[in-house]
Amino acid sequence: MISTPEEQQIGDDYLLNLFLTPEGVADPAPWYKKLRENMPIFESSNGAIFLSRFDDCHGVFRDNRFGKGDQSGPGGSMLPREESPEVVAFREEVNAARVRTAPSLLFLDPPDHTRLRGLVNRAFTPRRIDSMRMSIRELTEECLDELAREGGGDAMEILGFLPVNVIGELVGVPRSDWNYFRPLVNDGVANLEASPTLEELQASHAAFTEMGEYFRELLHERKQNPQNDLISALIEVEESGDRISEDEVVSTVILLFAAGMETTQNLIGNGLAALFKNPDEYHLLWDNPDLVPSAVEEMLRWDSPVQLDGRTALETTEISGIKIEQGRSVVTLIGAANRDPEKFTNPDSFLVRRDEGPPLSFASGIHYCLGANLARAEGQEMFAGLIRRFSSVQQAGELEQRGRMTLRGFKTVPVSVTER
Repeated sequence: MISTPEEQQIGDDYLLNLFLTPEGVADPAPWYKKLRENMPIFESSNGAIFLSRFDDCHGVFRDNRFGKGDQSGPGGSMLPREESPEVVAFREEVNAARVRTAPSLLFLDPPDHTRLRGLVNRAFTPRRIDSMRMSIRELTEECLDELAREGGGDAMEILGFLPVNVIGELVGVPRSDWNYFRPLVNDGVANLEASPTLEELQASHAAFTEMGEYFRELLHERKQNPQNDLISALIEVEESGDRISEDEVVSTVILLFAAGMETTQNLIGNGLAALFKNPDEYHLLWDNPDLVPSAVEEMLRWDSPVQLDGRTALETTEISGIKIEQGRSVVTLIGAANRDPEKFTNPDSFLVRRDEGPPLSFASGIHYCLGANLARAEGQEMFAGLIRRFSSVQQAGELEQRGRMTLRGFKTVPVSVTER
């Protein structure tokens, strides 16, 4: 047993405060600190193991003895409390249906993960991302034009549309359909949260079903009329005789679209919120646009769009000398790792000049985020564009959080702008 009953009681209280109270969701840093300092490798009363130090989380990401196992995501039963019978029954129903379809790359282990990721990498190349840089800049300018016309507005509605545009163009979704996906993706990713309601799970399942039907139709259309887009490239891989099925193409496109949209939206909103909360750093960045790349890395670290990830011990192993038995669920608290003082100097300070290596916001190892370079490029173009276009971007009302922890971000970020 990793934690004593007394430690479990204290740690369970930390977790429930972190995930299930408005205060914890609004500011998880104090609870992350408690876990890091008091029980950095903590076994909750339901058997899940939580990690909060940078080196431990990084080590698990890089160690292939930890995989996805039979997980469908980091949420669900990870919290030390019972789910309602209705939620449990619905999860079992959805998981049974998932067996008959291609699982997402996000939840695969080798050798299937190796095969599918290798094939996807042939279509989702750094060269393809680099070639999109000018397109990203043009799409950014469209968002900034709207912000300028209105003199401000909700940044999540206006600037948050950039990732939808970029991933839509990359994948090959017709421009007329880009806006159609925003509510679908928002509903869909709720199943990754630690404590979704039955209604949220039902909406998530319906959203992913609808997206699956959409992309299957688009795939069939692209087979007849190939374009210079990702879905056509994946079809080319499929038709070349490599081992990738139509179901896998569809599930991969959904993953790239949903992940590419949701996390980068949160990067933009969380980054603006960090600058508003730290006016000295805001002015430093506005006076020194060359700091945009390091500022984006700091935004990713200080309030990561992805706060946690899940793994399963595929064999009995160790973390920092502590035995972890085969089959144990391990939750890496990325948000806590990114505030670890053993890795980052004054980690609770937001510093746009910081240069202490990349955070764990895109994970590491074989499940390192496919779209990391794309997300960085979008974040850099957005903040460089804001500085270039506006002498001032200021908070213009109360920021409203989404109330989610796994994918952490804001629902509204009202701003006012002054053009140069």
